[in-house]
Amino acid sequence: MRTALTELVGCRYPIVQTGMGYVAGARLAAATSTAGGLGVIAAATMSVAEMTAAIREVKERTDAPFGVNIRSDADDARERVEVMVREGVRVASFALAPRRELIARLRDAGVVTIPSVGARRHAEKVAGWGADAVIVQGGEGGGHTGPVATTLLLPQVVDAVGIPVVAAGGFFDGRGLVAALAYGACGVAMGTRFLLTSDSPVPDEVKKVYLEARDTLVTTRVDGVPHRVLRTPFVESLERSRLLRAVVNGARFKRLSGLSWGELIREGRRMRHGRELTWAQVLQAANTPVLLRAAMVDGRADLGVMAAGQVVGVLDDLPSCEELITRIMAEAETTLERLGAG
Repeated sequence: MRTALTELVGCRYPIVQTGMGYVAGARLAAATSTAGGLGVIAAATMSVAEMTAAIREVKERTDAPFGVNIRSDADDARERVEVMVREGVRVASFALAPRRELIARLRDAGVVTIPSVGARRHAEKVAGWGADAVIVQGGEGGGHTGPVATTLLLPQVVDAVGIPVVAAGGFFDGRGLVAALAYGACGVAMGTRFLLTSDSPVPDEVKKVYLEARDTLVTTRVDGVPHRVLRTPFVESLERSRLLRAVVNGARFKRLSGLSWGELIREGRRMRHGRELTWAQVLQAANTPVLLRAAMVDGRADLGVMAAGQVVGVLDDLPSCEELITRIMAEAETTLERLGAG
């Protein structure tokens, strides 16, 4: 299926696997790209050395194009961009709007820049700065999300910008892909659906929790901004008690990361920038990686936060990335034929 996305990045199918911290490593990204989609390494939770190693591992596993997702507000963002350029990464993905100079550097090096946005004005801003495409996520999506549903946000962005738009939030099958194309998108990006594959490194006991889940909630208690996660007793405890939990987790993060308390507070201040957060939320923001790692790496669903889109309630299997993408494309073809557009 040829769309503006496949033409831009060189993948066979207009399906993107999003950069999920502690989930989207080399294994999942390579499996997705090998299957014809666009795999994305989630490097925001990696050191520069770990990111470099992950990029090289993907290149060893596949010749297909792939992307790397980083935080644009990271102190070492420029260094990470230089690694992507040096290693020949095809796509640079950003969870926040990248600075003008980062976009310019990537474009000069031939790296496709695709920021993720949650509002029309953000899409307009990065398009004006030279981004090659945008991923627009509606409120159904997991992780950090906004209040506007994909069905309303997507057409707004498509109409507002003159660059390819990838739809995210609520997608998991071929019917959704066709619907996104009908709205004017050039493809779909999925997180929860790829998390629940056999290629995902998430521990089996945590995958089981996801498969059994039927409910998510949007909370600001994780890091001070709206965050869609599975409803669990641990998350409900965060809702009730913030400061003590923040301090405890802050201490854990300090030990794991090797950061000093001063560095930890600076990290919290950076994540606080532009937000009205309490200091308890600042501490939570700084140690959010601990909460994610506890579940996604350590298998402690009882002590971690599990980001999840609303689609989690309709997912009941763990296909490989190849099986998943093949199935989605077959469903899309069937849907197009039924509509008389195939």
